[in-house]
Amino acid sequence: MRACFYQLRRLKQVRRVLGQDVTASLVSALVISKLDYCNAVYAGLPKSSIAPLQRVQNAAARLVLKLGPRDHVTPAFHQLHWLPVEHRIQFKLCLIMHHLHVGHGPSCLQELVQATTDLPGRSRLRSSRIPITEIRTAAAQSDVWSAGVFVSGTHCLELSTPVITVTG
Repeated sequence: MRACFYQLRRLKQVRRVLGQDVTASLVSALVISKLDYCNAVYAGLPKSSIAPLQRVQNAAARLVLKLGPRDHVTPAFHQLHWLPVEHRIQFKLCLIMHHLHVGHGPSCLQELVQATTDLPGRSRLRSSRIPITEIRTAAAQSDVWSAGVFVSGTHCLELSTPVITVTG
């Protein structure tokens, strides 16, 4: 987080000569990209773990729109078309689960996902007509990132048609 605040301080020194669009682009490139890098690891953690990332994003929005320290940042997020950090994490995981569901995800995660209609004995069940994705728990629990995608991905897919089921 220190590196992000350092970049924001450097940008604050030159923002007078930069326009709002250029400042927003630089903040996205130098700060927001660092917030998004590997943020799936934060999935399911308490808000106290995500709060430092949110403080960085709040400071970035204040810098871009020249807001004071007591101004609310929610309208700034709407104006900049930014999601709060917690929602960015959820969006990223939902996007990964969507790519896995349609077959365009990373090959290391593709190996963990299998449609229940492909399982023997499940094809005749009524539930097999609904597109369901299954993740094998032994593989999903092998590393933290896959487990985070699994747990948060379950919530993502509960919001849409597909559902994740677990086999033990």
